[in-house]
Amino acid sequence: MAISKKKVKKSVSTGIVTIQSSFNNTIISITDQNGEVLVQGSPGVVGFKGSRKSTAFAATKAASDAADKAIKKYGLKEVKVIVKGPGAGRNAAVKGLDSAGLKITTLVDRTPIPHNGCRPRKSPRK
Repeated sequence: MAISKKKVKKSVSTGIVTIQSSFNNTIISITDQNGEVLVQGSPGVVGFKGSRKSTAFAATKAASDAADKAIKKYGLKEVKVIVKGPGAGRNAAVKGLDSAGLKITTLVDRTPIPHNGCRPRKSPRK
């Protein structure tokens, strides 16, 4: 007989939103202050497929959907936003979070930039 833990309903007022935006997709993760993921969202979850996932509109919809879930389930009110990547959904996702009713306290751009890291591929012959 396995003893199962009773699930405790978390109430989180402040959180961190990480927006990972590539050229093909935008992934939104909403975490608490410790970094434990509460809600995830992406354009694929909302119903966009193929090349439409990479649009700014899809990112807006995905962000507002994830924010709504977090507000309903955990009572989230204000968030810090961390943006990573070069994609089209960067600013659009932030706009979606704002329109869903989350108060954005800080906005940080943490796009990974190489400080002369990997060697580039050889250039094609002319």
